[in-house]
Amino acid sequence: MAISIRTKRGIFFAFILVVLIGILLSMGIVHTLVRPSGTGESDQIFTVREGATLREVAGGLEKSGIISSKTLILLWSRITGCGTNIKAGEYRLNSNMPPLKILDILSRGMVIAHSVTIPEGFALAQIARELEKKGLADPAQFLALATDPNMAAKYGLFEPTLEGYLYPDTYRFFRGQSLLSIIDAMMKRFFEVISPLRTSIEASGMTLNQVITLASIIEKETGQVEERPVIASVFLNRLKQGMRLESDPTVIYGIKDFNGNLTKPDLRQPTPYNTYVIRGLPPGPIASPGKESIRAVLFPAKTDYLYFVSKNDGTHQFSRTLGEHNRAVNIYQRKGSGKGGEIS
Repeated sequence: MAISIRTKRGIFFAFILVVLIGILLSMGIVHTLVRPSGTGESDQIFTVREGATLREVAGGLEKSGIISSKTLILLWSRITGCGTNIKAGEYRLNSNMPPLKILDILSRGMVIAHSVTIPEGFALAQIARELEKKGLADPAQFLALATDPNMAAKYGLFEPTLEGYLYPDTYRFFRGQSLLSIIDAMMKRFFEVISPLRTSIEASGMTLNQVITLASIIEKETGQVEERPVIASVFLNRLKQGMRLESDPTVIYGIKDFNGNLTKPDLRQPTPYNTYVIRGLPPGPIASPGKESIRAVLFPAKTDYLYFVSKNDGTHQFSRTLGEHNRAVNIYQRKGSGKGGEIS
């Protein structure tokens, strides 16, 4: 049956009316979304948890008074597809921001980054505590991942843990960031640092694990950059002669819940890390060494030193013979403060 001209006109005007209403509604929504919801100038820290939906985030924004209505945000997202990929983390927001700007900030992941410095010589447990202080990681969960052999294998390291390989540096992480991505950033930095040294590592006759293990011991023995190649020469000379390394930091690493007081019985206690008992290197690193300690292993000073003892001022006295060393111990330790730090 043919449709009359009057009916056609009615349908046309109805269509135009619907379009106009749609346009006006869209303009109204946009107008609302580009205007701030309030006049608050003070920022609020708003946290988006991992896996949160836009509905949950919009509800949180409304509850915090940052936006006046979650409905328009949700409607705009449904119409345009914007805001469907919101990033987890902390955001600095306030009600003086237009809702569309807030949605853009959340979609682009403009999170608050927290600076965290991992000092050279930190072991995994210390790294975990430092991340916890910044609110970036649960230490137990971090250690569980860092001591998982599968995690080490992911980076081509066939070691039981990532001890020694999480490079000490200053990083910027955000709260809510996955532990996997935090570890990944530290591992990528490690490989960046050793990449120019690959040829030297191969030429050393040592494996990467051996290089990093010895570098970690050097890192713990001295804070003086200029001493590290000399200390490296002492350890390498002792290894060549089949002597024990007799390094206090390795003993300490092998003691569970060390109380800060290294005793003579501790030096005699057999552990895989007690270099007063075992010969050669311990099974793995005892801390994360920095670049200078790694380089010291690969480019040691040319010396015939076999011993060193702390002068109690941050530096060491080096000796060639046991007699020289015993005299140095008598000068700097027995008549000094009695602090440790000797090799004998």
